[in-house]
Amino acid sequence: MATVNGLATAFGGVKVAPLPRRSSVRFRVGTRAAPSYGGGGARWRSPRCEVGVDSAAAAAAAARASSVNALEQFKISADRYMKERSSIAVIGLSVHTAPVEMREKLAVPEAQWPRAIAELCNLNHIEEAAVLSTCNRMEIYVVALSWNRGIREVIEWMAKTSGIPASELRQHLFMLRDGDATRHLFEVSAGLDSLVLGEGQILAQVKQVVRVGQGSGGLGKNIDRMFKDAITAGKRVRSETNISSGAVSVSSAAVELALMKLPKSESASANMLLIGAGKMGKLVIKHLAAKGCKRVVVVNRSVEKVEAIREELTDIEIIYRPLNEMLSSAAEADVVFTSTASETPLFLREHVEALPLVSEAVGGVRLFIDISVPRNVGSCVSDSEHARVYNVDDLKEVVEANKEDRQRKAMEAQAIITQELKRFEIWRDSLETVPTIKKLRSFADRIRASELEKCLQKFCEDALTKKQRKAIEELSTGIVNKLLHGPLQHLRCDGSDSRTLDETLENMHALNRMFSLDTEKTILEQKIKAKVEKAQS
Repeated sequence: MATVNGLATAFGGVKVAPLPRRSSVRFRVGTRAAPSYGGGGARWRSPRCEVGVDSAAAAAAAARASSVNALEQFKISADRYMKERSSIAVIGLSVHTAPVEMREKLAVPEAQWPRAIAELCNLNHIEEAAVLSTCNRMEIYVVALSWNRGIREVIEWMAKTSGIPASELRQHLFMLRDGDATRHLFEVSAGLDSLVLGEGQILAQVKQVVRVGQGSGGLGKNIDRMFKDAITAGKRVRSETNISSGAVSVSSAAVELALMKLPKSESASANMLLIGAGKMGKLVIKHLAAKGCKRVVVVNRSVEKVEAIREELTDIEIIYRPLNEMLSSAAEADVVFTSTASETPLFLREHVEALPLVSEAVGGVRLFIDISVPRNVGSCVSDSEHARVYNVDDLKEVVEANKEDRQRKAMEAQAIITQELKRFEIWRDSLETVPTIKKLRSFADRIRASELEKCLQKFCEDALTKKQRKAIEELSTGIVNKLLHGPLQHLRCDGSDSRTLDETLENMHALNRMFSLDTEKTILEQKIKAKVEKAQS
């Protein structure tokens, strides 16, 4: 049993020690070979030189029956779950906890985010979900009906989609709950958890989670609000602390690393090749130009993106080559940067060994700087005598050089994050009493309507004019509103007064008991019913 935020937690019989806020939790989950991504039992697969092939998928009918079974058990034990508030959690791994070999197996392409969210929300104890998958992290944010069961279901989902053995996966996963999970997302959005402290690209990636989620209808109100507040925190940190001023990005660090590995006399004249003209690829070209490089060959599927970059960056000669000329272009290059969304390696050992040797003037070794996740250059290329492969994990030596100043600014950023975290928690706390407020109003209005009807029946049909009837109805409504004003005021906790959340929740429970509202049970029953119906459909 582990204690997280004061609560005991157990995962499949594994004992977990008490956690500090940012500790990694080790989990025990089942194993499965790497499957490909898709609907039903199909998942995404990244065939790599070191990865095996999927064996077999579980039958959809059996999975559905199991799902309904679990939900029925959940329904039977509803009273136990009523004592537990739905929890926000983040489960994942990042450049700080897992090597790129593992991260690439868990990576979810952006086009598959809606499908992944839908699958997560179909889990028995998950209400809401979001996926943040970048080259440096793969994190799943959820709102769980039941803490232990919800977390276990997410981890099992991760194991099935990645094919990573349980013993290996649990060594790298981290998990945070409620306020700690929210703070983590705010720090991620602010660039405080990035490999490159203060880098700006992660904020755009957090925004993209919201755009994709809203487009697919997958984000619930808690996750949606949390990500939007994280974006606000990220913007404030960058504008109020200047943490990103002078900060390197992954792309600029890749350029720095390449120049560090080349002889100084040849760094400006070396033949540079870039595979992929996306956002990160464009930044690679920009930083090459800033370092004095005069020419770069860009291989891309279409010429339009390359032409747009050429129009914007006029200080460097940009030569376009189609994708079918990738290997011939690599044969002429001393340094190859790869930055594509390909789920399979573009370069394997046999490709690289077939290339002509590079000049001794540039070290006699061809450099592959791979900033893609999944990787574009297979790990087997490292075995080649005349090639050196560097991936995003190898950028740390560049990043450490200018980290100290931004760490001081990161301390200032924490104060801003704390402010934004408080705002979010006040908003979320206010949701606790909304069902009671609605049910109490409905309860009072039913009594008012019933008593009003009894009163009006005592009069002859033509005894009262429409104006008189309306006046009596307004009188009854006014009396009810006046009587409810005091109780409802004591159900509001928006940070505008000294009333604490505990006091507000005590008032809510008291009103639930006094008027037999049974709000919590009603809400939980609605959630369980929706889950059962969804599983049966």
